[in-house]
Amino acid sequence: MNIDKNKILEQICSMSLIDLVELIDAIEKKFNINTNDYKFKSSENNSIKEKEEKSEFDLYLNSVGSNKIAVIKIIRSFLNLGLKDAKDLVESSPVLIKDKIDKKNLDILKKSLEDAGAVVDVK
Repeated sequence: MNIDKNKILEQICSMSLIDLVELIDAIEKKFNINTNDYKFKSSENNSIKEKEEKSEFDLYLNSVGSNKIAVIKIIRSFLNLGLKDAKDLVESSPVLIKDKIDKKNLDILKKSLEDAGAVVDVK
């Protein structure tokens, strides 16, 4: 008996939904397969990937560096702080600058601070 995969696929495509469900059940029973196990593992793998791909980050200022005024200006403009508040924040390093910041803004702020000579940490 010569069975062509394309012929099988054509037959499956012409089946009704009810017949298709019955065929799947029969295949599961014949080969002792439980597709629910595979679905669970697949969704488990997806949740692991989601945990790996963080969308929010915390940015910490570890040290100001040599250009304190530039760092204060960057912090002030990004966080919409007054001069005194920005200065106090920068001088209290190491300190959390911004929590739950998205990746795009994180990259912009981190690069700006590092260009100004500050040492920052992302968690």
